[in-house]
Amino acid sequence: MSAKAVSCTIKSAVALQIGDAVSDSSRPGVYITDITLAEPVNIQEISFKNYYSAYLTVRLQRREDSSAKWVTCLRNYCLMSNPHAEAGSHDYFSIHRHQMLTEPDNVTTVRLILRQPSSEWLNFSIEEISIYPCAKEDLERDVPAWLSTLTPVEEPLDLNGLPDPETVSSSIQQMWALTEIMQASQTAASIGRFDVEGSYDVKLLSYT
Repeated sequence: MSAKAVSCTIKSAVALQIGDAVSDSSRPGVYITDITLAEPVNIQEISFKNYYSAYLTVRLQRREDSSAKWVTCLRNYCLMSNPHAEAGSHDYFSIHRHQMLTEPDNVTTVRLILRQPSSEWLNFSIEEISIYPCAKEDLERDVPAWLSTLTPVEEPLDLNGLPDPETVSSSIQQMWALTEIMQASQTAASIGRFDVEGSYDVKLLSYT
């Protein structure tokens, strides 16, 4: 991703545990991590490295007028094909805008809900989290490079130090006309050596 990741604050993961956390020593199967963005963002991509998390759900807090509303944009996304095996446990993932269930616009908080139903792993999380914006960088990327360098029509050209366009055009026309005359003269001269009033002189031809 060429865009720069947005500024954000990643809070410590909070475990969701069924039963009494003091008396129940079983490992929690769900962790929640909240990410607070410095300002509302239109998200293009969320990337991270997995660490034994089997499934991921993403919820977004979006600013709508004067209120904030939570929506689910990704539900039970599979990170490990088999929660009891190693496959996918350390892979890098990128969740793109088109994969989300709702448009991730005006987002102020991202909530990551991680699940691991297997008891094989003592801990699970995701690491190296980066959130990339969908801003004008993407719009500029869709415009061909040659088109972006064209001078706008309404912007006057800087002609300081350049000759008058009409003078240049007139000179070019004169040069073109002179070239045509010279070419015609050369053709007439090569033929005229032997041409006498519209016919060829046999005597002249015999001396060549």
